[in-house]
Amino acid sequence: MSNDPGLRRLALGTLLGAFPGAQAPAWAVDLVAEGMAGHLLFGYNIVDRDQVAALTAGLHAARDGVLIAIDEEGGDVTRLAHRLGSPYPGNAALGALGDPAITRRVYRTIGAELDQLGLNLNLAPTVDVNTADDNPIIGTRSFGADPHLVAAHTAAAVLGLQSARVAACAKHFPGHGATLADSHLELPTVDISLDELRGRELPPFVAAVEAGAKSIMSAHIRVPTLTGDAPATFSKAVLVDLLRTELGFTGVVVTDALEMLGAARYAGSTQAGAVLALAAGADLLCIGADVDLELTLACVDEIVTAVQDGRLPLARLEEAVARVQALSDWTRQGDRTDREEPGLGYPAALSAVRVEGSVDRPLSSADAPLIVQLESESSIAAGRVPWGLGPHVNGTEQIRVVAEQAAPDELRAQAGTRPIVVVGRNVHRLPGARTLVDALAATHPVTVVEMGWPSSWRPTGARAFITTWGASHANGRAAAETLGLAA
Repeated sequence: MSNDPGLRRLALGTLLGAFPGAQAPAWAVDLVAEGMAGHLLFGYNIVDRDQVAALTAGLHAARDGVLIAIDEEGGDVTRLAHRLGSPYPGNAALGALGDPAITRRVYRTIGAELDQLGLNLNLAPTVDVNTADDNPIIGTRSFGADPHLVAAHTAAAVLGLQSARVAACAKHFPGHGATLADSHLELPTVDISLDELRGRELPPFVAAVEAGAKSIMSAHIRVPTLTGDAPATFSKAVLVDLLRTELGFTGVVVTDALEMLGAARYAGSTQAGAVLALAAGADLLCIGADVDLELTLACVDEIVTAVQDGRLPLARLEEAVARVQALSDWTRQGDRTDREEPGLGYPAALSAVRVEGSVDRPLSSADAPLIVQLESESSIAAGRVPWGLGPHVNGTEQIRVVAEQAAPDELRAQAGTRPIVVVGRNVHRLPGARTLVDALAATHPVTVVEMGWPSSWRPTGARAFITTWGASHANGRAAAETLGLAA
């Protein structure tokens, strides 16, 4: 451990930690009191509103100005509502709805709720342009595949959040939307020219900067024309030359979680990545989700040692801390919004639903369909959050199956004369799902409800194809209402 208290405090001032449990352990509170920038809350820290408010109050009492962050994107990525699903439709649905004014109102309401609970930094919105239908980590977290549409909604989201004095964090710079790999598990490559990057990936970040976004998050992706073999998080060409010099960003550069394999494998360890990120121009280092005292102190010691042995200039560390402090100061200034609209998400989700074909609404419970939900893995970013039509269609028979293990004859027999509704996320990517849906549609009226990112695939013979653009609680209710099945 460092024996230089001044350097130790500076190193702490760049760290956004985390801790397990519904209460902050003593070490997490003590480090905040010593000058640690703050902590990031995850679903495992959340029980209910009163508990969250008490948790954050304890951290604020440890040091005025502590940053308490959360990934509250709405839609599929929610921490506050991880037990039930988000009451907001998420970015893809907002993009499909196409009204930036509604996007601003949704994010303003999210911001107001966070502010009331003592949270002041939201690691949102996701502003990646999702140009890859099979993107495993962005998908419905994106406003869409058109850079200009995404830019318009990005600006609206930033303005909405920050009207509640909750700092926005546009992510993942310089753009994670064209990847077919998950940076939690590996280092994805986006092999495009600088002109392509500027034309497709960067417009939303330009919009975020112009809207006054207080922070921008780096991506653990390779862009060979800029970063060579390194992740963007460790690239001065990305964080300084492109983001600060070319785009004019003056706020805080936040790293994506340094424990993610897209960064940690390249750096050799999480703490080594902390030094590489600071040297490249990052200011606030998100350590990750699996964080304890030992890892936090290892990051502190590595930063201090890097300054002492010349790998990290002291001036760079001081600059990073100054930017983080300016962000902290901003969160304590100005008026808060009083325009929270808690029920806004449900009508927005319903308006975003797109129906291709004809939906036959049941006239009575006797002809209500058999609902077949296709099991699918959650992304690491979203975690395990309930989804589907489950709580919204009381009295309608629902079963869950693994597509490649399901027997069409057994499902037909169970349905009898009833129609079948197949519900899934990214149905086109699920092994066996296309074959299963086509087989069912050959003998029964079938409606497919796509709650993930839709592709160009449409099932042969299906009566209707419904796209909800997300799998949140709000999206699920919207699907049930569209089918005429809402409880």
